[in-house]
Amino acid sequence: MMFAAEECSSSPSCDLSDITVSGAEKMAAAGTLHLGLSAAQLLFFCLLCSLQPGLCEEQVPLLLWTSEGTSLPSQPPPAAGHIIGQQQLAGYLEKALNVGPRNVVLFLQDKMSIEDFTMYGGAFGNKQDSTFPNLEGALMSSSSPLVLPAVSWPASNAMIGQLQDQLETSPLYMDPETLSQLRLNASSPALLVFRLPYGIGADLMSAKEILSGNDEVIGQVLSIMKTQSVPYTAIYTALRPSQEAASLSVEVGLGGGRSLLQARGGYRERERQHRIKEKAGIYGPVEFKEGEDTCILLWAKGLSVKILRSGHWEEHDLTPSTFGEGVSPKLHGSSCDKTRAKLVLNYENVLGHRTFKLIFAMSQRHYKVSSRRWFTLDAVELEYDGTKATFNGTRNIYAPAEYSYRCESVTNFRWPLLIPRSSKDPANQWRVSFEDFQIQGFNVTGSDFSYASDCAGFFSPGIWMGLMTSLLMVLVLTYGLHMIMHLRTMDRFDDPKGPAISVPQTE
Repeated sequence: MMFAAEECSSSPSCDLSDITVSGAEKMAAAGTLHLGLSAAQLLFFCLLCSLQPGLCEEQVPLLLWTSEGTSLPSQPPPAAGHIIGQQQLAGYLEKALNVGPRNVVLFLQDKMSIEDFTMYGGAFGNKQDSTFPNLEGALMSSSSPLVLPAVSWPASNAMIGQLQDQLETSPLYMDPETLSQLRLNASSPALLVFRLPYGIGADLMSAKEILSGNDEVIGQVLSIMKTQSVPYTAIYTALRPSQEAASLSVEVGLGGGRSLLQARGGYRERERQHRIKEKAGIYGPVEFKEGEDTCILLWAKGLSVKILRSGHWEEHDLTPSTFGEGVSPKLHGSSCDKTRAKLVLNYENVLGHRTFKLIFAMSQRHYKVSSRRWFTLDAVELEYDGTKATFNGTRNIYAPAEYSYRCESVTNFRWPLLIPRSSKDPANQWRVSFEDFQIQGFNVTGSDFSYASDCAGFFSPGIWMGLMTSLLMVLVLTYGLHMIMHLRTMDRFDDPKGPAISVPQTE
């Protein structure tokens, strides 16, 4: 994907504000797109990123194209250096969906930045090394691809909700195998979401292999859509900028020598601060206040629910509507006192339900055996359109009243900590999943959690297996040593010249 800097040699007053990533927009208008950067273009872009770090650290690229035989209305590219916000992105999507196909295929990657295409897109003319052959082929076959190089990541996070409102349908989280069993209708809108991973290991090849695998998934999905002969609109973007490529040093041939291009001006310090933020949590917890005092805190890396319909699980991610910058979840119905606390998260249009509530009911009491107070998460309730599904959590989710409770995974289906109240409860057709979950309903001081009581026990299944295997080996070794120590050798020998040896049986 070519992100070029506009020519500014002809203007004596040219400055950094004249530099823009316009190459992709020009290519999009012409109907062709190339995944690569020339040395001069990369130099301009790195200079822009080094002098305006916020511009390159808070944005993600977005690619939009349609299937062969369909086209989108011509849309003006954003201004040079402009980062597209949530409202402007909604305008682009609305114009595209009003005319284009309303079967939307959304490839949502965990992290992505423009630099990923620079590093792994076959830059500098090495197209045979491109990691995105399927993506490049889809863009080149589309008559009107749209490339937005700089979209703010909060806007990309809210895109599923925007598409859901415009299409008036709930998102379906899919994989290629599930898609092959689904039959789409061109007259009925659909929102198909494919989550793609992004990870960086100790070497650079790990990120390249993951991106290559993501491109293969894109190719499989587009191939299945083509076999069904259903026109579609495809979108490829990410939830967060990857930040990975900006820290890499890229050697590029300039003229007859070699020059090292790398971001300068305190990038390492910004990266260190970003990692500290990421480690501490990108967003703050949900707070419920009684008066001016906070009495309930909730934080999770991911909140999702699934419902079983027609033999398939339909999933909805509640995380973007609950956490994040500028997100204010509706908490009406929540309450707290010294012995009981209830946190109610109110949503709309979740899996086809107009009203949807996620309720955490907690209580605390004094236990004589331990001589201290403990709080328990008594129930997690899903209330939707007058129906209530209840999961019990009392036996498994508890902590000292002065502490918060934390668990890496709280679910009702895999190593369940939440159990449906009864076999006939509507909870049996639901799946809830809370990733990196932490909650505190009592003794909250300020906006910070107290010391966390983790759900992981001291003896995990792996530790128990190791201990039992070691104990068995020790028993076998002890028995063997015992048998060896009690072996008795002969202390008398027969002499053919003398009388025969008589050995009493008592010996």
